Amino acid sequence: MGAKMSDVARAANVSMSTVSHVLNGTRKVHPDTVRSVNQAVESVGYIRNSLARSLARSSSGSGAIGVAIATLSNYYFSETVRAIEAACAKSGLMMILVNTQRDPEQELKAVKALHERRVDGIVLASEYDPENRVFNYLKANKIPTVLIDRLLSTSFDQVGVENKHSSQELIAHLIKLGHRRIGMVSGRLTQSSSHERIDGYRAALADAGIEYEDQLVCCGESAIAPAMEATRRLLSLEHPPTAIMTANNLMTIGAMQALREAGLEVPKDIALVGFDDFDWADAFSPRLTVVAQPLEELGAQAVKLLLKRIKQPEGRRQTIRLKPSLIQRDSCGAPK
Repeated sequence: MGAKMSDVARAANVSMSTVSHVLNGTRKVHPDTVRSVNQAVESVGYIRNSLARSLARSSSGSGAIGVAIATLSNYYFSETVRAIEAACAKSGLMMILVNTQRDPEQELKAVKALHERRVDGIVLASEYDPENRVFNYLKANKIPTVLIDRLLSTSFDQVGVENKHSSQELIAHLIKLGHRRIGMVSGRLTQSSSHERIDGYRAALADAGIEYEDQLVCCGESAIAPAMEATRRLLSLEHPPTAIMTANNLMTIGAMQALREAGLEVPKDIALVGFDDFDWADAFSPRLTVVAQPLEELGAQAVKLLLKRIKQPEGRRQTIRLKPSLIQRDSCGAPK
C-alpha cells in the first residue's frame, strides 16, 4: 500500500486538514508549515495525484511508460526517444515524455510527475546528483526503472554503449593514419560516459606509446558553444594538435565552427573525428568520420528490460552494453 495523507500529517505533526490545504492550495498556510508538509510528503513517499493513488487500489497498470530525457535539442536523444516510442508501439504501450533540461532538480520533479500519472515504469537518462535524490525516490517507491546512456547505478537495469572501447578505436584510427598529437573535446565531466570516452582516448595513446598530456583534453560541456571555446584553446597551444576528437555530435558542430573561424580546412590542415553519427554527418564537406551508436537497438533494449522488470519486480538487475560502429569517411587525413 502507498502512503496515505494521515502518514503525511503524522510525519509533519499537523492535522490532516492542514495537509489537505497545503496540497490543494485551498487556504493560506504558514510557510514553515508548508515546508514541513512538503518534506513529509517526500519522506513518506505520498503520491499527491488522485489518479495516481488509484493505481495502488488497482490490479492493472496504466499501459504507459514514462521517458525522462536530459535534452531533446540533441539529435542523439531525440533519435533515442523515437526508437523508444517505436518499441513501445510494438508492445502496445503509450509513452509519456518529459524533458529534464539537464537539471537534477527538474529531473526529480519530472520523475515525481510521471509517478503521479501512474506510469508502469520509467526510462531515465539521468544527470549526476551527489545527493542521489531521484535514485532514492525511485527505490523508495519501487518504480520499475531502466537507465539509458548514463550508467550510474547498478541498483537499476541499465542500457548503454561501449564508450571506452569505441573511443579507443576512434583514436587508434587517427594514430594509424600517422597522427601523434591528438586533441580531445570531452563532454561534461559529471557524466559517466564522458569519463569512459576519455579513458578510451588515454588507452589508445598508451597502446601506441604516446604520452598523455592534460592540456590536449579540453571540456566542451557536451554543447556547441563550450565546444567552440574548447577547440580554440586546443588551437592556441604552442604545439596544437594535428587531429581532434569530439565526444558528442553537438560538440562536433562547435569544433567545426571553431576550425572554420581559424581558417583551417579539414582534413588538409587538421583531422576531425566525432562520437555520434547524425543525419547530416554524411552531407558535410568533408564527410565526417564518426562512431555511430546503435540508437534503435538502444531504445528496443531499454523497453524490453523495462517490461521484464515490470513483470518481475525482484531479481538481479542487468547492465547491457551495446557496441557502436566506426564509420570511416573523409575528415581524418594524415598530418602535414
